[in-house]
Amino acid sequence: MNTTTRASQDGPTRHKRLAIYLNDHLAGATAGVELAARAAQEHRGSPFGEALENLRKEISQDRQALVRLLGDLDVPVRRYKVYGAWLGEKAGRAKPNGRLVRRSGLALLVELEALRLGALGKEVLWRGLLAASAQDARLDADRLEELLRRAERQINTLDALHSRAATALLYPAQPKEPPSTAEAGTGSSA
Repeated sequence: MNTTTRASQDGPTRHKRLAIYLNDHLAGATAGVELAARAAQEHRGSPFGEALENLRKEISQDRQALVRLLGDLDVPVRRYKVYGAWLGEKAGRAKPNGRLVRRSGLALLVELEALRLGALGKEVLWRGLLAASAQDARLDADRLEELLRRAERQINTLDALHSRAATALLYPAQPKEPPSTAEAGTGSSA
């Protein structure tokens, strides 16, 4: 194949790869929005509630930014991927957790870990698109930089929440027991 033929096919191939890549991230973002909404709702009023609600808002905004980006790049949204991710997040709620009806105490840890994985995925998405922005004027480098920094902040927030939750759930503070009579009372003077 000569270079002219390769160059003419490269554009459609590149666009197809970009469409697959961005739609895969949109599917992940859809699942992330659903998970963040559920976590924020479940932990409303808890010590984690406000931070989870803030994360929910940001994750939803990030998904909307990605939808706008698909439009800017003339990439059609693959609805079957979006619906599949939405359904997958709902099905993930049915996993066995040692309880028949209620959520297990470990649900918060698992949710925070899943949200962190999503934030890591966003971080590398924005980083990759930022690198490509030098080649494609449709990619707004300033906006991508802003989205990248927000993903990094989300990762830091999720790490802090996870540390707090792990400590509280896996190693809760034990009340100090008063010393036993044998230990406290009968000190001998030698």
